[in-house]
Amino acid sequence: MTAHSKTVSLALGGGGARGLAHIGVIRWLTENGYVIRSIAGSSMGALIGGIYAASKLEVYADWALALDRMRVLRLLDPAFGRPGLFKGERIMGVLRKLIGDRDIEDLPVAFTAVATDLESGEEVWLREGRLFDAIRGSMATPLMFTPFVHGARTLLDGALVNPLPVEAMLSDPADLTVAVSLAGARSPPPSSAAVTGGHGLRQRLRAIVEAMYPAHPPVAPAHGMIDIALASIDIMQAEIARLRLAAFSADVIVEIPHDACGYLEFWRAKELIGLGRERTAQAFAAAGTPRSATT
Repeated sequence: MTAHSKTVSLALGGGGARGLAHIGVIRWLTENGYVIRSIAGSSMGALIGGIYAASKLEVYADWALALDRMRVLRLLDPAFGRPGLFKGERIMGVLRKLIGDRDIEDLPVAFTAVATDLESGEEVWLREGRLFDAIRGSMATPLMFTPFVHGARTLLDGALVNPLPVEAMLSDPADLTVAVSLAGARSPPPSSAAVTGGHGLRQRLRAIVEAMYPAHPPVAPAHGMIDIALASIDIMQAEIARLRLAAFSADVIVEIPHDACGYLEFWRAKELIGLGRERTAQAFAAAGTPRSATT
């Protein structure tokens, strides 16, 4: 860190594959001389933030850039007869092997994963214990992934109560607080190729649902159970994020369009990383904050 560089507290929001844009945000910040002192994240924000805090973001980025549709589908382990479509054990196992699990308190960057207590509805800040246990609890999106038992608590997705956890870093004396919302305004219409790719994966997910629940009638292609559930969660989280930012402001807010990609379109990493970098540059320019922390 140079004498003129600025420190940053970074809040990373949840939103499935859109969270890959967080990689571009972090790359832009570090390339422009900003030093990230602390990170708080919900759901996918917890995943990217925790991996960065463990100094393994580029390892994860290289892995994500190599994903295609079939590899994404193979990472999903159906949870037959359980409260969620997928167990999440397969993806967590792959990431533990790729990144290496560590205790949060030993990470070089202060890190908080935000989750929701299933019984009480309370917001839970996970700042100790195994990194990927905290990440898995924060990512337990209802319907998609089963709840995660962590000690005496059963945890759900942190974005249910706090999709953009700025307040988790208010005690950190950084120069800037930067918040990255994955619930930004709608982007221009996607290309036909992007639409086709997302539709193909949704069809496969519907096939899994129908195999798990054969007594149910076929799911309508335009508005299936998964589409409606995820759209409902997006709407709820966008409103909560808006209210949270009104109460706990950030110096710079980076907004990723809520329709930038489908929830599970992780094969679009290159595009989303570029989008994160682009939107960060725009947000800093709009906020009147220097593009480089050393200028």
